[in-house]
Amino acid sequence: MGNRVAREDFEWVYTDQPHADRRREILAKYPEIKTLMKPDFNLVWIVTLMVLTQLTAFYLVKDLEWKWVLFWTYAFGSCISHSMTLAIHEISHNSAFGNNRAIWNRLFGIFANLPLGLPYSVSFKRYHMDHHRYLGGNGIDVDIPTDFEGWFFCTRFRKFIWITLQPLFYAVRPLCINPKPISRLEIINLSIQIAFNIVVYHFFGGKTIFYMFAGSILGLGLHPISGHFIAEHYMFLKGHETYSYYGPLNYLTFNVGYHNEHHDFPSVPGKNLPKVRKIAAEYYDRLPQYQSWVTVLYDFIMDDTISPYSRMKRKLTGEVKQE
Repeated sequence: MGNRVAREDFEWVYTDQPHADRRREILAKYPEIKTLMKPDFNLVWIVTLMVLTQLTAFYLVKDLEWKWVLFWTYAFGSCISHSMTLAIHEISHNSAFGNNRAIWNRLFGIFANLPLGLPYSVSFKRYHMDHHRYLGGNGIDVDIPTDFEGWFFCTRFRKFIWITLQPLFYAVRPLCINPKPISRLEIINLSIQIAFNIVVYHFFGGKTIFYMFAGSILGLGLHPISGHFIAEHYMFLKGHETYSYYGPLNYLTFNVGYHNEHHDFPSVPGKNLPKVRKIAAEYYDRLPQYQSWVTVLYDFIMDDTISPYSRMKRKLTGEVKQE
């Protein structure tokens, strides 16, 4: 560790991402994994229950003292809000209704988006598919930080600020790296969300609006669940691009921690990813893995050799297909 120095650029690689080759190899050996590539209809009921739970919370916090509004915003609202973003991640892969009913998934994602306050479900789908097809692709994958982020957020204090402001950077980064023309569905997502927010404010007032917006921002910032943002692809070990986490927070995040498995088989819903790992254990057990997202956050901040630059990046060649 003593001889390692802070990075001054991304880790540029000239190989294809490993997931496609591993997927072909695993499917050739374990074709039964194809039976796991089917919708998870339980998502519909789980997400609906989560929306109703937040609506109940909206009512319960509207008359609380501010100190309790702040407490419940972080202790409960932020957790369920972050969990809902990962439900939207599942829906973006058409896991709720299947690939044959893509529009049902888009509309359901807009419904799941409601208690978050910030309209992003449709846009997330458009950019997240690029993340899977062109992992680390320069100018395409907006999960990769900008050069400014890598250059500026290089000290422990600045990395702490960067993690706290993750929602801001995820919102702005697509406009800097890969702006896309706005789609009709995005306008629908925005219009429905604004109407919902107005109704919430009218019936429940300012404390509920604070609970909704602050919960979403805090849940995606300095929060234990947010360790997955760092754990998934930041290069703590040279040569390893994707990392899985097998700890208990997977129960709140639709198994997004099974991230090698997810990138290998993005059409397998989160519910079935532990089965993928069990079937192909010899492939996944030997890969680097985490047991604590909190530890990941701590190590990211305290390790002076790790920064937003600690990502593999690729210069894409040939035609790039975008939605």
